[in-house]
Amino acid sequence: MMLVLRVRRSGGFSLIELLAASVIVGILASVAVPFMETALKRQKEQALRVALRDIRNAIDAYKQATSDGRIKIEDGKTGYPASLLELTDGIEDAKDPKKPRLVFLRRIPRDPFYGDSRIAAASTWGLRSYASSSEQPQVGDDVFDVYSMSDRTGLNGVPYKEW
Repeated sequence: MMLVLRVRRSGGFSLIELLAASVIVGILASVAVPFMETALKRQKEQALRVALRDIRNAIDAYKQATSDGRIKIEDGKTGYPASLLELTDGIEDAKDPKKPRLVFLRRIPRDPFYGDSRIAAASTWGLRSYASSSEQPQVGDDVFDVYSMSDRTGLNGVPYKEW
Protein backbone atom coordinates (compact mmCIF):
# COMPACT_ATOMS: atom_id res chain seq x y z
CA MET A 1 0.00 0.00 0.00
CA MET A 2 1.29 3.33 -0.93
CA LEU A 3 1.07 6.29 1.33
CA VAL A 4 0.28 9.57 -0.28
CA LEU A 5 1.11 12.58 1.75
CA ARG A 6 -0.93 15.55 1.08
CA VAL A 7 0.42 18.94 1.91
CA ARG A 8 -2.26 21.14 3.10
CA ARG A 9 -1.78 24.86 2.52
CA SER A 10 -3.22 27.32 4.99
CA GLY A 11 -5.32 30.26 3.83
CA GLY A 12 -2.73 32.96 4.70
CA PHE A 13 -0.09 34.70 2.63
CA SER A 14 3.53 33.70 2.49
CA LEU A 15 6.27 36.03 3.64
CA ILE A 16 7.37 36.64 0.06
CA GLU A 17 3.84 37.64 -0.99
CA LEU A 18 3.60 40.07 1.92
CA LEU A 19 6.99 41.62 1.07
CA ALA A 20 6.01 41.99 -2.60
CA ALA A 21 2.73 43.67 -1.67
CA SER A 22 4.55 46.00 0.74
CA VAL A 23 7.04 47.01 -1.95
CA ILE A 24 4.23 47.75 -4.41
CA VAL A 25 2.35 49.85 -1.85
CA GLY A 26 5.58 51.72 -1.01
CA ILE A 27 6.24 52.51 -4.67
CA LEU A 28 2.68 53.75 -5.17
CA ALA A 29 2.91 55.94 -2.05
CA SER A 30 6.24 57.44 -3.14
CA VAL A 31 4.66 58.39 -6.47
CA ALA A 32 1.40 59.71 -4.96
CA VAL A 33 2.92 61.99 -2.30
CA PRO A 34 4.55 64.47 -4.74
CA PHE A 35 1.31 64.63 -6.73
CA MET A 36 -0.63 65.43 -3.56
CA GLU A 37 1.87 68.12 -2.55
CA THR A 38 1.65 69.69 -6.01
CA ALA A 39 -2.15 69.56 -5.94
CA LEU A 40 -2.21 71.27 -2.52
CA LYS A 41 0.21 73.97 -3.70
CA ARG A 42 -1.85 74.50 -6.86
CA GLN A 43 -4.99 74.90 -4.72
CA LYS A 44 -3.28 77.51 -2.51
CA GLU A 45 -2.01 79.34 -5.59
CA GLN A 46 -5.54 79.49 -6.98
CA ALA A 47 -6.77 80.91 -3.66
CA LEU A 48 -3.96 83.51 -3.80
CA ARG A 49 -4.94 84.54 -7.34
CA VAL A 50 -8.58 84.94 -6.34
CA ALA A 51 -7.72 86.90 -3.17
CA LEU A 52 -5.37 89.26 -5.01
CA ARG A 53 -7.95 89.82 -7.76
CA ASP A 54 -10.75 90.53 -5.26
CA ILE A 55 -8.70 92.99 -3.19
CA ARG A 56 -7.30 94.76 -6.24
CA ASN A 57 -10.77 95.07 -7.78
CA ALA A 58 -12.06 96.54 -4.51
CA ILE A 59 -9.19 99.05 -4.40
CA ASP A 60 -9.92 100.03 -8.01
CA ALA A 61 -13.65 100.40 -7.24
CA TYR A 62 -12.78 102.62 -4.25
CA LYS A 63 -10.58 104.80 -6.47
CA GLN A 64 -13.35 105.00 -9.08
CA ALA A 65 -15.81 106.09 -6.37
CA THR A 66 -13.45 108.91 -5.37
CA SER A 67 -13.08 109.94 -9.02
CA ASP A 68 -16.88 109.97 -9.35
CA GLY A 69 -17.17 112.22 -6.28
CA ARG A 70 -18.91 109.58 -4.15
CA ILE A 71 -16.10 109.60 -1.58
CA LYS A 72 -14.72 112.84 -0.24
CA ILE A 73 -10.96 113.14 -0.35
CA GLU A 74 -8.73 115.72 1.25
CA ASP A 75 -6.46 117.91 -0.83
CA GLY A 76 -3.18 116.23 -1.61
CA LYS A 77 -4.59 112.72 -1.15
CA THR A 78 -4.54 110.15 -3.95
CA GLY A 79 -8.07 108.81 -3.63
CA TYR A 80 -6.97 105.33 -2.63
CA PRO A 81 -8.10 103.84 0.71
CA ALA A 82 -5.99 104.58 3.78
CA SER A 83 -6.21 100.93 4.86
CA LEU A 84 -7.73 97.65 3.73
CA LEU A 85 -10.30 97.96 6.50
CA GLU A 86 -11.92 100.91 4.70
CA LEU A 87 -12.91 98.45 1.98
CA THR A 88 -14.94 96.34 4.43
CA ASP A 89 -16.08 98.96 6.95
CA GLY A 90 -17.55 101.16 4.26
CA ILE A 91 -17.53 104.88 3.52
CA GLU A 92 -20.40 107.34 3.52
CA ASP A 93 -21.67 108.15 0.04
CA ALA A 94 -20.91 111.87 -0.47
CA LYS A 95 -23.50 112.17 -3.27
CA ASP A 96 -26.33 110.56 -1.29
CA PRO A 97 -25.73 110.35 2.48
CA LYS A 98 -29.14 108.71 2.97
CA LYS A 99 -27.99 105.60 1.10
CA PRO A 100 -26.16 102.82 2.93
CA ARG A 101 -22.41 103.10 3.22
CA LEU A 102 -20.30 102.18 0.21
CA VAL A 103 -18.76 98.77 0.96
CA PHE A 104 -16.27 97.28 -1.48
CA LEU A 105 -15.47 93.91 0.16
CA ARG A 106 -17.54 91.71 2.47
CA ARG A 107 -14.39 90.46 4.14
CA ILE A 108 -10.68 90.71 3.57
CA PRO A 109 -9.37 87.37 2.33
CA ARG A 110 -6.36 85.83 4.04
CA ASP A 111 -3.09 85.24 2.20
CA PRO A 112 -3.10 81.43 1.89
CA PHE A 113 0.70 81.30 2.16
CA TYR A 114 0.88 83.30 5.39
CA GLY A 115 1.98 80.95 8.16
CA ASP A 116 0.31 82.25 11.33
CA SER A 117 -3.46 81.71 11.31
CA ARG A 118 -3.92 83.81 14.48
CA ILE A 119 -3.04 87.03 12.64
CA ALA A 120 -5.92 89.10 11.25
CA ALA A 121 -6.47 88.64 7.52
CA ALA A 122 -5.73 92.31 6.76
CA SER A 123 -2.28 91.93 8.35
CA THR A 124 -1.29 88.98 6.15
CA TRP A 125 -0.76 91.16 3.09
CA GLY A 126 2.09 93.41 2.12
CA LEU A 127 0.84 96.92 1.31
CA ARG A 128 2.14 99.24 -1.39
CA SER A 129 1.35 102.93 -1.40
CA TYR A 130 0.79 104.97 -4.51
CA ALA A 131 4.08 106.81 -3.94
CA SER A 132 6.27 103.68 -3.87
CA SER A 133 7.73 101.72 -6.77
CA SER A 134 6.60 98.25 -7.77
CA GLU A 135 10.15 96.89 -7.40
CA GLN A 136 10.43 98.04 -3.77
CA PRO A 137 6.90 98.44 -2.39
CA GLN A 138 6.59 100.60 0.73
CA VAL A 139 3.74 101.28 3.12
CA GLY A 140 2.49 104.85 2.99
CA ASP A 141 -0.59 107.04 3.48
CA ASP A 142 -2.75 104.91 1.18
CA VAL A 143 -3.14 101.38 -0.19
CA PHE A 144 -2.50 101.32 -3.93
CA ASP A 145 -1.76 97.57 -4.18
CA VAL A 146 -1.31 94.41 -2.12
CA TYR A 147 1.12 91.52 -2.47
CA SER A 148 1.94 88.25 -0.73
CA MET A 149 4.71 88.43 1.85
CA SER A 150 5.68 84.80 1.24
CA ASP A 151 9.27 84.03 0.27
CA ARG A 152 8.17 81.00 -1.73
CA THR A 153 8.11 80.64 -5.49
CA GLY A 154 5.08 79.52 -7.48
CA LEU A 155 4.82 76.51 -9.74
CA ASN A 156 5.28 78.93 -12.64
CA GLY A 157 8.70 80.00 -11.28
CA VAL A 158 7.56 83.49 -10.24
CA PRO A 159 7.89 84.45 -6.55
CA TYR A 160 4.51 85.01 -4.88
CA LYS A 161 5.60 88.55 -3.94
CA GLU A 162 5.57 89.44 -7.64
CA TRP A 163 2.07 88.13 -8.41
